[in-house]
Amino acid sequence: MQHAPKLVKASLGIMPASSSFSLPGRLWLAGMGLFLALAGLVFTWVLWTAWQRAEETRRWTPLPCRIVSSRLHQERPTPHSNPTYRPEVRYSFTLDGRALTGTHIRRVDSASQHEDVARKKLEGYPVGAEITCYVNPQKPEQSVLKHDTRAALYSIWFPILFVVGGLGMAWNALTKRTNSTSAG
Repeated sequence: MQHAPKLVKASLGIMPASSSFSLPGRLWLAGMGLFLALAGLVFTWVLWTAWQRAEETRRWTPLPCRIVSSRLHQERPTPHSNPTYRPEVRYSFTLDGRALTGTHIRRVDSASQHEDVARKKLEGYPVGAEITCYVNPQKPEQSVLKHDTRAALYSIWFPILFVVGGLGMAWNALTKRTNSTSAG
């Protein structure tokens, strides 16, 4: 005689309905939920700050500028490390009758260990080129040639999921009643 396979009911819930959790277990789950929510808040803040910084340069004054120098600088942070390559650009512009000089392509110019990547950043800035730079009207010594990306705002939803999920987990752990009666 063959026996039919036994069907098992699966649950996606964190806390099975038939079990009871002790106070320490519920507090542990609440703590885990609050930790996830806090981590999500930190990453949300980091992405929001990055987006605000990217938007800030879009409100700066666009001015015509001329590339004065454009070169690739090689450096070696320590004697035994791989060389890094940093694009260095110097451009001149005039603001309120004052001749000023800028050196930043973006707000943060990072070095690369790949010479071709760093060299590609210089392609649009040959010496003598007339382009637009963006100058901070409150601090004219701050200027950039390119705005930072807005990608941080496009991905901010992901850490917000951790905030909502973590708070939901904590709320569920703290408000769920313990099962005081045994099914017989």
